[in-house]
Amino acid sequence: MTKSKVKILLIYTGGTIGMVKDFKTGALKAFNFKNLLDRIPELQLLDCDIDTVSFKNPIDSSDMQPKYWVEIAEIIETNYQGFDGFVILHGSDTMSYSASALSFMLENLAKPVVFTGSQLPIGDLRTDAKENLITSIQVASLQHQGKPVVREVCLYFEYKLYRGNRTTKLNAEHFQAFVSSNYPDLAESGVHLKINTEHLLQTNGARPLKVNKNLDENIAVVRLYPGISKTILETIFSVPSLKAVIIETFGAGNCTTEAWFIGLLKEAILKGIHIINVTQCAGGSVLMGHYETSRALKKLGVITGKDMTTEAAIAKLMYLLSKNISANTFKTKYETALRGELS
Repeated sequence: MTKSKVKILLIYTGGTIGMVKDFKTGALKAFNFKNLLDRIPELQLLDCDIDTVSFKNPIDSSDMQPKYWVEIAEIIETNYQGFDGFVILHGSDTMSYSASALSFMLENLAKPVVFTGSQLPIGDLRTDAKENLITSIQVASLQHQGKPVVREVCLYFEYKLYRGNRTTKLNAEHFQAFVSSNYPDLAESGVHLKINTEHLLQTNGARPLKVNKNLDENIAVVRLYPGISKTILETIFSVPSLKAVIIETFGAGNCTTEAWFIGLLKEAILKGIHIINVTQCAGGSVLMGHYETSRALKKLGVITGKDMTTEAAIAKLMYLLSKNISANTFKTKYETALRGELS
C-alpha cells in the first residue's frame, strides 16, 4: 500500500508576500491563496499536498498583536492531527517576534512550523517570494523514517533556515533580511538543501501538543543610552500594572552605576517587578559580574537574558508571566533554555 503524501497547511496572516501587482495600474492588491498552484506551478513538483487557510482579515505585520499569535496557534491546534507541517506567511517586520512567541506557545511541538515572507510581492518581476515559499514548504515536508526532520518553530528567508526564536530582522532593503547571530543556521538552500541536523531542536514527540494561549502583556522594554533620564525611568517603573522590564544594556550586560539608577532597580525588584538584562548588541551574551558595571545588577537579583534576542526575551516574558509562578522559580525558568532560545 502506497503511503499518502505529506500534508502541509499554509497559513496566510498578511504581509508583502500575499500581494500581487496590477500590471495596468501598478497598484498592489491581495492575492487569493486558493489559486496558489496556478500562480506558482512549481509547487506541484513538491511531493506533498498543500492546503491553505487565511486570516479572515489579513494584517500588515506592523499591526501584529498577541491576539493574532493566539489565532495562529489555534489554527495549528485545530489542524495538528491532520497535517504534517505548517508554513506561516507573515510580514517580515515583526516575523521574529511572532516566531519567538509561537515557539513558547506551542509546547511539546513535534512537527515543523516554518515562518516565511518576502521583501517584494509575489507578482513582482524580481520577487524573493517564490523561492522563500517553495523552500519553506519543502523544509516543512521533509521526513525521515516517517517522522518530520524539523520539529520546532523556525524561520526561512533568503536561502537560510533559522531557529525562529534566535532571529532578528537586520535589514529593510536586502533580500537577506534576517540574522541569527548567536546560533548556527538550521539549514542552507543552494544546489542542494543542506540540513544541519546537529543544530535542530531534539524532541521525542511523546507528549501531546499543548497550546499556551495566555500571554501577559504588562511589560516594558528600556534601551539604555548615555544620558537616559531618571524622570523617564521613574515614570515607566511607576506604571501600576507593570510586572516586568527588559533592560537592553551595553556590551556584555553593563549599565550606569549611578546611585539613582541602581536604587530604582532595587525598589522595583522589592515591589515584585522582574528585571531582565539583555544586551543591545546584535551578537554576544550578557555576562553579569564580568565587569564592575554589571556586578551591582547581579547582586540585586536582576535576571540574565544571556544571549537571547530582545524578541525572544519579550515572548518568553509574556509566556512565563502568565504562569503565576514564584519569583525564584520565574528566575530559574527564565535563565533556562525552554525552546532553544538561549545557549
